[in-house]
Amino acid sequence: MLDQVLELSPVWGLDTLLLLVILISLEAVLSADNAIALAALVQGIEDAKQQRQALNFGLAIAYFFRIGLILAATWVVNFWQFELAGACYLLWLAIKYFSSNKDAAEHHHAQTFTSFWQAIPLLVLADLAFSLDSVTTAIALSDERWLILLGGTIGVITLRFMAGLFIRWLTEFPRLEDAGYLTVTLVGLRLLLRVINSELVPPEWIMISLIALCFVWGFSRRQLPEQIEPSPPPSPEAEPLSSSPTSHKSKE
Repeated sequence: MLDQVLELSPVWGLDTLLLLVILISLEAVLSADNAIALAALVQGIEDAKQQRQALNFGLAIAYFFRIGLILAATWVVNFWQFELAGACYLLWLAIKYFSSNKDAAEHHHAQTFTSFWQAIPLLVLADLAFSLDSVTTAIALSDERWLILLGGTIGVITLRFMAGLFIRWLTEFPRLEDAGYLTVTLVGLRLLLRVINSELVPPEWIMISLIALCFVWGFSRRQLPEQIEPSPPPSPEAEPLSSSPTSHKSKE
């Protein structure tokens, strides 16, 4: 489908512009599942300020890894071990999430962190694994590195804002976290199929449709924030009185 669209571009002399729009659109769509995965990961940090800091710091590091991946893309695609490692990592995240214990509301929960720095490596690795899929798709469309670099830069910026939104939405939509990890599973399986046999990899429109269906289901149920009723003040317990009052004897 994308190839048919690109075939029309030289006729209008807009091949570069159209390709840039397509790359940005792909980055925006493929960043949605990445964003919710990162948002779910930082949910393991209790402090909201540290959640934002983890996203900023983790994505700043991940950006340089993504740029390096784009510059070395023609070399990376020759080694199936990279895609296999990315597939195994994403599938490990999904399996670990869906095999976790459920809470009273029958919801799974992602890994919790005892410190801010524990989340950073997982954020960087998750973005790098997702980038393997998006970068491979991008270099199949164009050999122009500056276009792919521009699309990747816009993708990281979009990813940061979307992850910030998903952090808030995860508390409002109870199915959204499950939907996000379903998309993580889809991307992991897509990378795994690419390693096994590239002909088995579904086209982009099927992948985008499946991701869209996951998000439709994730947003299908909204739970308004529960009004926390102030707990009544504890009834003051009577302090034990001294059983034997002191008697003062007057000295004669």
